[in-house]
Amino acid sequence: MKISARNGAILRYREIISYPDMIQREGIALQKGMNFRVRGGAAGYSIILMSVRKGAPYQDQWHGESKTDPHAGMLEYEGHDAPRFRDSKIDSKQIDQPTTLSSGTLTDNGKFFQAAMSAKSGENNPDLVQVYEKIAGGIWCDRGRYLLLDAEIKSVPIGTTPSRTRKVFRFYLQPTVTPDVTTREDERELSVSRQIPTAVKVAVWKRDQGKCVTCGATDNLHFDHDVPFSKGGSSITADNVKLLCARHNLQKSDKIISLGPLLGPLIAATLASMVRGA
Repeated sequence: MKISARNGAILRYREIISYPDMIQREGIALQKGMNFRVRGGAAGYSIILMSVRKGAPYQDQWHGESKTDPHAGMLEYEGHDAPRFRDSKIDSKQIDQPTTLSSGTLTDNGKFFQAAMSAKSGENNPDLVQVYEKIAGGIWCDRGRYLLLDAEIKSVPIGTTPSRTRKVFRFYLQPTVTPDVTTREDERELSVSRQIPTAVKVAVWKRDQGKCVTCGATDNLHFDHDVPFSKGGSSITADNVKLLCARHNLQKSDKIISLGPLLGPLIAATLASMVRGA
C-alpha cells in the first residue's frame, strides 16, 4: 500500500496484479477459469478468470453502452469445455460444454447457470463474482466485483462448418460495488480501469514494459488516463494512457485536486461522466 501526502489517503485497490499475488490474495490455487463460491462467509463470492486477448481459448467479451444492446455495460463470459485427458481422442471444442459430470454432479457451468437462473427468476439474490482479466503472461487486471444476472445456452457452429453446432454457456455479469474500493482514489481507479479497453491495456503494458513511466517501479501499477480537460475529454487510446505506480498516481491526483478553484466544475463533470460509464 502507498500513502498519499494528502490526509494520509491509502490506495487499497490494486489494479494490476501478478498471478502469484492473486493466489495469495484469494487464498486458493486458481488453476481453472471458473471457481464457484470458493470464498465462503457472509461476503462470499465466486471467481472467474477471463481474457479477450487474441488466441484466448474462450469467447469472452465486454459489451458497450449501446441503448439497443440488452446486455449493455455487462461482461459476457463463456462457459468452459469438458476437460481434455492425455490419451483421449475427443476434441472438447467439438462437443457440448458439460452441465454435469459423469457422476451427475454439476460442473461449474451447471452451478453458475443454476445460480443465474435463480437470480433471474427472483428466487435468490444475484451471486457476487470477482473478475480478473488477463492482459499479459502472468499479469492480470482486477476488474472488481460483478453480479451474475443472467445466462443462456447457445448453439454455435463447430469450426467453419455452420451445419454442425455444439452448445455453449454464456453468462452475463454486471459491475457492482467492490469492497476493497473504499476511498475516492480507489473509486477513481476502478472507474477508469473499467473504461479502458483491453486492447489499449495490452498495448500500453507492452509499450511501457510493465513499469511506472515516472520511476520504473514494477509493483502496484495502475493504468492512468490523461484526460485533456482543456478539450473536454477524449476517447481512450494508448496515446493518452500510461502506467504509473500507486505513489505517482496519487501524486497526480493530488495535483489535480489542488487546481480545484480553477478547474473544479469541469473536473466534477468529467469525473461524474466517468463514474456513470463504469
